[in-house]
Amino acid sequence: MKTIRQTLFHNWHVMRWVRLGLGAYVAVYAFRHTDILSGFIAAFFLIQAFTNTGCSGGSCAIPPPKSHSDKNV
Repeated sequence: MKTIRQTLFHNWHVMRWVRLGLGAYVAVYAFRHTDILSGFIAAFFLIQAFTNTGCSGGSCAIPPPKSHSDKNV
């Protein structure tokens, strides 16, 4: 199991930087315009960036249905 330090400081790829930048940009917008919804969206992107989670690499894709070759319909 990965430690928190490894998760935060290792494996920074392009999508993590994009999420961090987008989250920071939306957070500044939310703060300047006192917009609660934008604050939640910013928190969502920042949490994804810091924890390295998200739907990159097809991890959120629905698996294809299993084919049954023994059934001829």
